[in-house]
Amino acid sequence: MPKIPLMQLRRIADVQRWLGGFGRQTLDFLESAGEISIFFWRSLVAATSTPLRWKATLEQAYKIGVASLPLVMLTSLFTGMVLALQSSYQLRLFSAEQFTSDLVALSTTRELAPVLTAMMVAGRVGAAMAAELGTMKVTEQMDALKALATDPVRYLVVPRFLASMAMLVLLTIYSDLVSIVGGYVVGVFKLGLSSYSYFNRTIHSLVLKDVYTGLIKAFVFGIVISTVSCYYGFRARGGAEGVGQATTMAVVISFISIIVFDTFFTAFFFLI
Repeated sequence: MPKIPLMQLRRIADVQRWLGGFGRQTLDFLESAGEISIFFWRSLVAATSTPLRWKATLEQAYKIGVASLPLVMLTSLFTGMVLALQSSYQLRLFSAEQFTSDLVALSTTRELAPVLTAMMVAGRVGAAMAAELGTMKVTEQMDALKALATDPVRYLVVPRFLASMAMLVLLTIYSDLVSIVGGYVVGVFKLGLSSYSYFNRTIHSLVLKDVYTGLIKAFVFGIVISTVSCYYGFRARGGAEGVGQATTMAVVISFISIIVFDTFFTAFFFLI
């Protein structure tokens, strides 16, 4: 048999190692996706089959929704202003600055408000959820709940799960309004549009589909943020370092999931 050159053997070994690493990463991804799906199902079953803990749910709604209002307001206001400024430069080439309000309203309600709001909440609240639950996990507080015959998913996850779904929808409506106000400030004080003209075109450019597609996205993003953050909090291991890793993974995976689901829903609503 002819001998294979040493350089060729090394290349074959490098390819094998790369394929092995790629295969392990793929299996890890599929395993995590399956575990998150199962965790979501457990949360959904617990939320629909047990009495609602109103006090805990309202506390989480305050932390997720009310406490996020200043951050969402700043993000949405400047997003609307920047969108109006950038679009006006291009519309001016066609003498169509009056359509700035249309562009701001449609872009905000369909895409920017739900996505940016979800990312702000994922960065602020999702990280807090993962850190809080991760700390409870590594300090064995969840084991204490199990010893008391209390389901940690029902007791800890369900209030966050329900509050996140509701608050993301309300925060997105708030973001829509603030972004339109930001576009109004630029349209009236920078572009010289009249207030009546701006709001009139905003109202007439929007249809019901534009609004409910954004709210459906926000509802799903709320599920994604709460499920992913709580899942990685439950998986925390190894003390403070493990809590930090769980928090990082919760934010990163939430961001990626938001983009993926946004792409899917945008394509779906475009087709219908």
